[in-house]
Amino acid sequence: MNQLNFNHLYYFWHACRAGSITAAAEALSLTPQTITGQIKALEDRLQGKLFRRQGRGLLPTELGQLVFRYADRMFMLSQEMLDIVNYRKESHLLLDVGVADALSKQLVSKVLETAVVAEEKIHLRCFESTHEMLLEQLSQHKLDMIISDCSIDPTQQEGLFSVKLGECPISFWSTQPLSNLSFPACLETRPLLIPGRRSMLGRKILNWISTQGLQVEILGEFDDAALMTAFGARQNAIFVSPLLEMGQREEIYEVGRLDAVSEEYHILFAERMIQHPAVQRLCHADFSELFPRQGTDEKKPA
Repeated sequence: MNQLNFNHLYYFWHACRAGSITAAAEALSLTPQTITGQIKALEDRLQGKLFRRQGRGLLPTELGQLVFRYADRMFMLSQEMLDIVNYRKESHLLLDVGVADALSKQLVSKVLETAVVAEEKIHLRCFESTHEMLLEQLSQHKLDMIISDCSIDPTQQEGLFSVKLGECPISFWSTQPLSNLSFPACLETRPLLIPGRRSMLGRKILNWISTQGLQVEILGEFDDAALMTAFGARQNAIFVSPLLEMGQREEIYEVGRLDAVSEEYHILFAERMIQHPAVQRLCHADFSELFPRQGTDEKKPA
């Protein structure tokens, strides 16, 4: 068999991932007829059908599944190669970072400061979303690194590394002091704002509330930590925020501190980023001043 036409293979790969010719054509800004012609040429070369129809969509045949597995590895590796070439250019160092929206932006910014040094030109691009969405993008090589409140299971995420930077104490806050009842009973006297239950911190707090037997009124759940803090500061409500973020802010009172619950900070990155200078700095930085409870490595590269 002669050398394959990689354009044909690339169009097949996109169609297989998209599940339809139309979706692949839209993603590639081509006509469906062009995609169909390219796949037909690949089928002629391989002497077999690559797709079978199911409703309005396409499913790969047994041959198609085999070809897709190899094509997926090939194009993912090519993307890794481009990433490495791009961030090694002398003109700039690219670093695409995903930030879990549940985290304190003030603390995340201090973490990112460690990645940036004056003598090195770096192009930092930050994106915000949920941990699950960011992890999916990291797995697809659309992000270089994630800062999240969750680690990863190395047995389920092959090729990804997770390093815990530390933990930040969590407190309940209010714009007015609560002196009638002791903590945590006082939480039952005002509406409560908490992180969304999709976040690790949100689940921890809900579990703590349950174990304490508290009958609280949850006014809202917020995926965005900054929005919850801003909303809580303007309402007659109790809200949750890291101790280090609130600091000595005026007209904000600490209602009570959660010794059993803390907000964790992890960086997650793909194997191809191990030698990236910014990632190296984050992995080996001392964050003991930023996080009173210093982190440990879950799966740290050598």
